[in-house]
Amino acid sequence: MRSAGLAIGWEFRRRHLWALVVMAAYLLILAAIKALILGSGPPIKLDPPDGRAALVFVPLSATFCYYLGVFSFGFAGDLGARQSIYPARMFVLPVKTSALVGWPMLYGTGTVALLWFTAAFQARWPWGVEVPLVWPAVMAAVFLAWTQALTWMSYGLPGMRVVVTVLLLAGIDAAVLVALHFKVGEPVMLAILAPQIPLAYFVARVAVARARRGDVPDWRPVLSRFFRAADSTPRSRPRFESPDWAQAWFEWRQHGRALPGLVALLLPFELALLWVAGDAPELILEILLVVLLTPPLMAGFVATTVRKANPHARDAHGVSPFIATRPLTSAALIAAKLEMAMWSTGAAWLCVLIAIPLALTWSGLWPMVHQRAIRAIDLVGMPRATVAALLVMAGLMASTWKQLVQGLYVGLTGRAWIIRSNVLLALALIIAVGPIAQLIHDDSGVQAVLWSALPDILAVLVLLKMGAAAWVATRLSGTGLLSDRTLLAGAASWVAAVFGLYCVLGWLVSGPLIPRYFLALIAIMAIPLVRLSAAPLALAWNRHR
Repeated sequence: MRSAGLAIGWEFRRRHLWALVVMAAYLLILAAIKALILGSGPPIKLDPPDGRAALVFVPLSATFCYYLGVFSFGFAGDLGARQSIYPARMFVLPVKTSALVGWPMLYGTGTVALLWFTAAFQARWPWGVEVPLVWPAVMAAVFLAWTQALTWMSYGLPGMRVVVTVLLLAGIDAAVLVALHFKVGEPVMLAILAPQIPLAYFVARVAVARARRGDVPDWRPVLSRFFRAADSTPRSRPRFESPDWAQAWFEWRQHGRALPGLVALLLPFELALLWVAGDAPELILEILLVVLLTPPLMAGFVATTVRKANPHARDAHGVSPFIATRPLTSAALIAAKLEMAMWSTGAAWLCVLIAIPLALTWSGLWPMVHQRAIRAIDLVGMPRATVAALLVMAGLMASTWKQLVQGLYVGLTGRAWIIRSNVLLALALIIAVGPIAQLIHDDSGVQAVLWSALPDILAVLVLLKMGAAAWVATRLSGTGLLSDRTLLAGAASWVAAVFGLYCVLGWLVSGPLIPRYFLALIAIMAIPLVRLSAAPLALAWNRHR
């Protein structure tokens, strides 16, 4: 049993050592900042904590989400598949199922509990922020334990794992929020949370035991017979006019339904808050804002699977032979992914645009929202209000689509060091956002300097973007991935989109305070170009290595 624990521990350490080292180094640097800069004086009281708290809580929150994927083996499996995502290669180990389940759950729950203790210590020690110590650690352990149990389970339908996991974890969050609302004590919170850890272990043990003996249910034949009996209309198999259409259909079946499913799953829980918002207009607007931001945020999670070169491979980043040998160019494969992302984005936003009016009508809040909208229209005029609303909606939809596809140039390279470096860079940017934003907010001098230098900063970014685009276009033409005619058509479409956005912005904010060239720079930076253009190069690099 002990050797099994050492082997599983080595498994986690070998695959995720660098992330642990980076997190430990960050905490040491933060402690050094406290010792050298803040000194040994009285702690800083933050009520509520300001942007400096992001130095601790933002990276630790990102680390907690990372640990959810690590200890549930979510980075090595397909969340949309029917079979368990527990690595099948570990089923042949000469150990009991209880060891295969117990050690990852022990390592995981202990790690996330220690993570919370670290966060609480860092919050209390540098700044004197009083946070509860015990029950949040137990809740983090419960959250991870149920994530492991539900993702290791086999399901009868593809995609059912995501639905069940999100529903149960949302129920746990709802129960904790209700308990906090009624201000229950820590013993009651522990009584609610602690018994769930052994229960999750029992469910996980049963799930892994069934997966270990190859017991994977399949409900698709039963459902297909049911639907055939309910619909007697004869149907023929879909015929594809070209390989490109077939590949787009394949991408939709593989990835396209994930985002609309997640959005449709979260919308009822988010819009249900309208019934408890009462007559608080600010709270209602915040709820609607969260709903509108849900598709872009969920697209970021779905993109981790979309940008993988081989979503079904557990330990490789390479392109599968099934894809590599397709009679399609790398550019055509990327075009299929872009088309799939467009349809997935449209389906997700269709759910949002249908759900919001229904929820406002059923909750009786539509008159209040309508009254606020009338006030805004009276303030700026009907034409500008309409164009501004359409521009915001188009921006949110474009952001959702962009979240799905902007990481393709990294994930499709097939090089693990590039993918990991990109993750570490993103984590570093997340860490830096909070302190930088707080510094800008607190210092009017920094605001003035930044506002004066903003056009120059944008100009430098535009030059870098256009230089990178020229290099990518040269590579695409030189390698033959795209013809010169296709490159010219793409460039013309991009210029037309930039010019259209510039015209809309110029009409909306016309005035002497904002120069026209500034709006042109914003339009150039807003329309994606380089990362999408580099995706065929990344796939070709991976496909032909």
